[in-house]
Order: sequence, then structure tokens, then C-alpha cells
Amino acid sequence: MSKERILVVEDEEDILALVHYNLVKAGFIVDTAVSGEEGLQKALQARPDLVVLDLMLPNIDGLEVCRQLRASSNLSEVAIVMMTAKGEEEDIVKGLEYGADDYIPKPFSPQVLIARIKAVLRRKMPEKCDRNETPIVVHDLTIDPRRNRVTAAGKDIDLTVSEFKLLSQLAAKPGWVFTRTQIVDAIHGEGYAVTDRAIDVQVVGLRKKLGTCGIYIETVRGVGYRFKE
Repeated sequence: MSKERILVVEDEEDILALVHYNLVKAGFIVDTAVSGEEGLQKALQARPDLVVLDLMLPNIDGLEVCRQLRASSNLSEVAIVMMTAKGEEEDIVKGLEYGADDYIPKPFSPQVLIARIKAVLRRKMPEKCDRNETPIVVHDLTIDPRRNRVTAAGKDIDLTVSEFKLLSQLAAKPGWVFTRTQIVDAIHGEGYAVTDRAIDVQVVGLRKKLGTCGIYIETVRGVGYRFKE
């Protein structure tokens, strides 16, 4: 039986009760919050393995909660599944940009939600073991998996979890061409539904953050991306 701790942040009481009931039934330890502020406070107190986070919250919305979790030194590696009534591509892209690990639209099946949560937790487990990997050094860019740290031209770069995975995948094999599908599978696992445009948006944002080192990520027209040899 699973013993991972999950924090559910949802302001609609009926949905919160439904999710709480099914997660407890599935064997998880469950904490709940009805606002972004309360969610951040409980995340700091309980240190959950995963946060189920509604996008539409009063005052501090789900995207801002996600951003603050990723910016926290104590919570940056927590898994995040965003849950929202919105299902437009723009919302999916924003969620990925802010560092969400998965995204499920309302209405949803509790069984599907639990399956997605378990899949995200499985993907997160290897990351904790990969901290023994040696840093990747390419040109004047250093990627340190043990510290989840990237430096470009001597400057620390603040990346989301998805951006870090994307950069690590490309830089680990300079010159290799990765399709968008391969990139999605490496970041989110096989079968994750996301459009090519979402990956392109992430690459644009990653290049911008890397500054002068952004030129190392090359577009292979009609195929995908590669890291400059």
C-alpha cells in the first residue's frame, strides 16, 4: 500500500471531498487546503511528496502557488499535478512553464486522477537516486543533477523542473537530434498529452533564461532539437 503524503489544494468542497476520499482509499496520507495561502503553509509544514493543485483559487491562484513551490529550496522537488476546469492549450503551456509535472482537466475520473498521480510519483522516484550523477559540462554551461543547479557563463540560472529535464536530456548527448515526442516522453513519461507548440514554447523560454548559452540549443527543422556539439 502506498504511504506517500499528498496535499490537495482545492476551494470547491465537493471536489475536495471526492479527491480526499479516493486518495485515502488508495492508501495515501492526505492533507487538504482550500486556498493558495493555506496550501503553501501546509506544504511547508507537511513536506508532501505530491501536491494536487487547482488552478482557479481565490487570491493566490494555482499558477502562483506552483511558482512559489518551485522557488522554495525546501519544496522545489515536490511533484505537482494541476487540476482545473480549463482545458485550453494556453493553460497547459502555462502549467508546464511554471513547473507542473502533470495536468488533468475537470471533470475527471477519480481512477484516472489516481493513475496519473501514481505515474508522476514513479517518475519522481528515479530523480532522487540520480543525485549521484556527475555534472554535465558543455562549453561554458554546467548542469549539476545532484544539486539541480545550472550555471551559464558563470551565472546561476533558475529553471523549472521541466526546463531542467529538457536541458539535461539535450546536453547529455550533444549532436543527437531529439524529436518533440522523445522530449515529452523524457520529461513527463510516455503517453503524456501535450502539443508540439507547448514544447516549442518551453524551448523558447529556456533559451531566453540561458542568455548567451541559449544558442547551444539548435532547432532541427521538421524534426526537433539538439544540443550543439
